[in-house]
Amino acid sequence: MRYIFLIFFFTVIAVSLYGQNRPISGKGIVSYISSQNVYVKFESTDNINVGDTLFISNGDQLIPALIVDNKSSISCVCTPLSSRKINVSDELLAQKNEIKKLDKIIQEKLQEEKSLAQKEESVSPDDHTPRFWSGKSSLRRKSDKNQLQIRDPNAFLDPEDDDEFKEHIKGRVSIASYNSISGARKTQTMRYAFSFRGNNLGSSRFSVENYITFRHTINEWDEVKDNLGSALKVYSLALKYDFSKTSSITLGRRINPRISSMGAIDGLQFKLGLGNFILGGIVGSRPDYLDYGFNIHLPQYGAYISHESHNKDKFLQSTLAFIEQRNNSKIDRRFIYFQHSESLLKNLYLFTSVELSLYENINNEAKNILRLNNLYLLLRYRLSKKLNFSASYDNRKNVIFYESYKNFIDKLIEDETRQGVRFHINYRPFNNVSWGINTGWRYQKNNTNTSQNLNSYVTFSRITSLNILASLNADFLRTNYLNSRIFGIRISKEIIPGRLSGDIYLRNVYYRYINYETATHQNIVGGDFSLKIIKKLSLYMYYEGIFEDQNKTYNRLNVKIIQRF
Repeated sequence: MRYIFLIFFFTVIAVSLYGQNRPISGKGIVSYISSQNVYVKFESTDNINVGDTLFISNGDQLIPALIVDNKSSISCVCTPLSSRKINVSDELLAQKNEIKKLDKIIQEKLQEEKSLAQKEESVSPDDHTPRFWSGKSSLRRKSDKNQLQIRDPNAFLDPEDDDEFKEHIKGRVSIASYNSISGARKTQTMRYAFSFRGNNLGSSRFSVENYITFRHTINEWDEVKDNLGSALKVYSLALKYDFSKTSSITLGRRINPRISSMGAIDGLQFKLGLGNFILGGIVGSRPDYLDYGFNIHLPQYGAYISHESHNKDKFLQSTLAFIEQRNNSKIDRRFIYFQHSESLLKNLYLFTSVELSLYENINNEAKNILRLNNLYLLLRYRLSKKLNFSASYDNRKNVIFYESYKNFIDKLIEDETRQGVRFHINYRPFNNVSWGINTGWRYQKNNTNTSQNLNSYVTFSRITSLNILASLNADFLRTNYLNSRIFGIRISKEIIPGRLSGDIYLRNVYYRYINYETATHQNIVGGDFSLKIIKKLSLYMYYEGIFEDQNKTYNRLNVKIIQRF
């Protein structure tokens, strides 16, 4: 009978722990983004397994962002899990699997209890006070009441803070120099960035967040004077007050994770938690299309309802929103937005976002019409630890990049492959070898903007005693105006453990515009190094050289100093 009580007791603890936020096992930084993969560096990947999910922190939420396809001792090669944009230097989080840890503890304690019980029965059948484990914490059975008495049952677990609002602060300041040399032309651009997130400052109900950058080109200060918005970018700047852990009001510029495809929202946002449901609303404006500045002449408002459920075997989150956007006083758009993510089965994950227009005003012609404007759908299935598949469909409008430091060929591939149907397969024939293939089609009825793309890669982690990660990549792209093929190799290694790591790569590029007879051949050589100067101060250096036929050379050298706190 005692074992039934013990199993029930520990099962209750396990279920309750699963509902809590699991502790973070590692923080990584995005070091490189290719057209298909995202490379994330950690101090150590010992607690990360292939197939694990990496998260982006957004306030008190952890948003699934990447799936680990392969890893070395300090790096993970990942594929995106949703449509959320990932940038170089973004912070990703890995979580400990406390359920497995707890299951092991439970089995150990039950086995210990069984052994003690057998020992006591052999000594004295009338003594029913077995020692469950030593120390101040114990779980005993009173002989006179024949029932369990629990005293400090959580002593064997990591202590949890019971404060409803606990202060958590993190931030980053960086200074970067981007240097470009093309023949006799030399340019140097400086970029200063400050990001800060303070949750429940002073253990209060107030939280703040911001991400602000200032960028200017040396000797071109007049451009900044003419338009400050061309240099100053405020991606996030908001103050939040929590009425409870699930209800709050926010003032400022912020991306709402439940309607993330809408981008940043300027103004008031509020949400009210009712069990597994959240009611929310927005009142404000949209950022300016030209320079991302504040534009009061682009008002918008709306409401949404969201449902979220977490349990051991299933995750589900859905949001339905109604939004109206205006241009000055006239209605510009009125639409319904739907976002849904769910673990349909044990290893099957779904994410989708849909935008349906109810009203449009194009060229002063107003229409009440139901039209599908944007649709993104992703299905990912993990057949086993060695094999997983994913399929996606994307017909969203083109994304506007206010800042981008990718070279021409990478931006071209990204633009031409984002929309359409895509399929991805990743297979690990051996523990240290991973093979993947991506293919996609974009098609239109008039054939004016079609494309076909095929990408394949092989990744080797921990090669022999050198402990390096190497990846081979081939990419083929065909559109109605261009053909290209790219072959590349990339090698990553931790040079000084916990202090210095680096990557080097080589790419051979060929592309030809169909309307031109001449083709372009390029050899691209590059590398980056990351040095941890002290615990939270690091130096990042990046070089890329593009060598074309006819002795044309383009060089880029970027240096960044990052201070975290």
